[in-house]
Amino acid sequence: MSHYRLLPAALIALALPAAASAQVSTSALEPLADPPAVSSQSGRQTGVVTYDGADGQQVIIRSYEPRPATTSAYRIDFAALDVNGDGYISRAEARAHPTLLAEFDAVDSNRDGRLSREELAGWLR
Repeated sequence: MSHYRLLPAALIALALPAAASAQVSTSALEPLADPPAVSSQSGRQTGVVTYDGADGQQVIIRSYEPRPATTSAYRIDFAALDVNGDGYISRAEARAHPTLLAEFDAVDSNRDGRLSREELAGWLR
């Protein structure tokens, strides 16, 4: 048996104790007497996770309902953006729509560098 075949198993065995020692606590949201600081999110808060570090620092991570994709920033006129009429929106064509350009890689699910109508339909769901 090759030593290279044993390497992945050895790495996994070394990583397991580190993963098992991680401490994470979660709890249901409780009403707060003082409202939290204003967030950049506009949706309702849906959860919170608190990490207590060994150095005494506390990290709080909050989750929020996503913003609806009903604003004008998410309206797409496919025919207008598909300037060359090939049935796809290229990254260059997406430059005319700042929100789409910013999320181009996330929308391009098959990573072919262009967006189909189907990929855009998935983005807007």
